[in-house]
Amino acid sequence: MLETVRYYIAYLTLATIPFALAYWYAIHPFVGFWRQRGAWWAFAMAAGLLGLNVALAWRWHASLLAVNYPVALPHFAVAGGFYLAAIAIELRCRRHLKFRTLAGVPELMPDGHSGELLDQGIYGKIRHPRYVAVSLGMLAVAIFCNDRSLWVLTLLTFPALYGIVLLEELELRDRFGCAYVEYSRRVPRFVPKFG
Repeated sequence: MLETVRYYIAYLTLATIPFALAYWYAIHPFVGFWRQRGAWWAFAMAAGLLGLNVALAWRWHASLLAVNYPVALPHFAVAGGFYLAAIAIELRCRRHLKFRTLAGVPELMPDGHSGELLDQGIYGKIRHPRYVAVSLGMLAVAIFCNDRSLWVLTLLTFPALYGIVLLEELELRDRFGCAYVEYSRRVPRFVPKFG
């Protein structure tokens, strides 16, 4: 039973994480293009990317998930710790985020200035808490499933997320101007200041 759960969690991760990364790489650098066409075109592209990713993951799931390593109680304890930390951060983010923000709607609005600069709560401590939560969640899944493909995906996700952060910050500077520049000076990207 546990092996089946680990297998399907690994498959779902492989079927969704590359899609999520590709979505933001398709949105942020081309935000002007999507603003001209409208959010629904971007969401149609996203649906196509998700469908393609799920189909490719299913087509090659046996090969992708062929090498997994044994797990023991320490794996579950460490994975659980990372996962709880990811959930705690995500819940603090959700206090400030609506679904439309999570889906990228403010970036896609034709005026390019919709939404508000998030600088309260956890966003007053770190600028990109959701990317921290995703990173911790990926580590949790990789440790729990202990599958070679997930370890590779996790290692590739870190630089991919960093690239998305840089693209997002360019877009936020364009959208919020001096307010975002000042916010960037005060608040670190990933690790809060202590003391």
